[in-house]
Amino acid sequence: MIFDNIVKRENRRSTYALLLFTAGLLTACGTQQAETEQEQTVQAEGNGADLPQPVSGGSEYEQVIDDGDLTANGSEEEAEPAGSAGSTPEHQQADELLNRFGENCISEQTFEVELSEYDGKVWFVPYAPGGEGQELELQIVQEGEMLTDLYPYVPESLEGQPFTSLDAVSFFDVNYDGCTDIVLIETYGSTSFVAIYYGFDAATEGYGRMFYSQASLSEAITERINPLTIGELRNWLSEKKNGEFANYKEAYTSVLRLCELSYEPELTCDLIYLDEDDIPELVVADNGFWVSLYTYHDGMVHMLMEQWGYGVMGNAGYEYIPGGNRVRNYNSDYAGAIRYSTYMSMNDQYSLKTVTEAVTYNFDDANGDGYPDADEEDSIGYYSVSYVDGVEITNEQYAAYDAGGYEFIAGKMSMEEMLRALTE
Repeated sequence: MIFDNIVKRENRRSTYALLLFTAGLLTACGTQQAETEQEQTVQAEGNGADLPQPVSGGSEYEQVIDDGDLTANGSEEEAEPAGSAGSTPEHQQADELLNRFGENCISEQTFEVELSEYDGKVWFVPYAPGGEGQELELQIVQEGEMLTDLYPYVPESLEGQPFTSLDAVSFFDVNYDGCTDIVLIETYGSTSFVAIYYGFDAATEGYGRMFYSQASLSEAITERINPLTIGELRNWLSEKKNGEFANYKEAYTSVLRLCELSYEPELTCDLIYLDEDDIPELVVADNGFWVSLYTYHDGMVHMLMEQWGYGVMGNAGYEYIPGGNRVRNYNSDYAGAIRYSTYMSMNDQYSLKTVTEAVTYNFDDANGDGYPDADEEDSIGYYSVSYVDGVEITNEQYAAYDAGGYEFIAGKMSMEEMLRALTE
């Protein structure tokens, strides 16, 4: 979802980020788990004895070895209620979960998993509505503490319908950003639907770890897949898992397929060469509002930018030096009185990292408080001094940071044109 950018500007971008959060957008999660080369899968049955086992009704686990994602597909077969009497291990485990998390816990879809957003294992705990008119409650719990709860997504057409069942639960990286996402299949009344929640890990940016529902994507996928199962959903999104793509064209086609379902605006695309290799990066943009950037390496897609916003709050957008592995962003506060020039490069973990940020004060900050006071406003435009890491730099040093033939990162062709180009 859109952030001003991922660099160190907490003090001046918090209002903007909060506004964008309210609109239901997410920023890039980084590549903490996306640095791996290839996904492998094993089943809980047979040689998967070390995997966590379903407590009741969750008949299949799929462990993604390399990127840390854990997928738990709820059983599509009818299971006995978790709290029913019996002495089977499943019933005992179900009773333990009900005692641990409460009688409304849906024990057959409660799982202890590893999510990229958190250190160590956590519990995914769904709660059935406690009364008429209430909705499904979803929590992430660790060592008895609720880390976050998920605001439940229910299609508008089903509002007012009673909750019937939580049919399947899955954890995997849907949008190639390196964060574990949560995918549910639910039934309200007699109608089933998909609910997708993108994971967000921005603890280093001063924001909490959380999950945001993706209404447009959830609705689009619900309309398209039949039967409504986790397996069919994953196959429909992409014939291959991230890490198994044969080439960048195959990988970017899967990315575009997801983008086409996720966003209402008519998106534009481009292929650019950020670094010196012969594999281009994929640009997906709503020009004038936001831009996303993906790269490909050794079978895997890596997200470099996810809906990085610009065009408001002083953000001028993002530029790059073709083949130079350098991205530049100009941002400003107080109508240009302070300008931030940020220079980023892609590292060997396939993530954009800040190399340098220069802060330019275009006014005489006589009292050193970092913003133009009323008695300093007359100096705006008649004074300029730049700093890097708090140390004043000369105009020549600033020019050296800014050197290079930059080009604006934006889409130049339609989604359909890009898809045709990737299949040629």
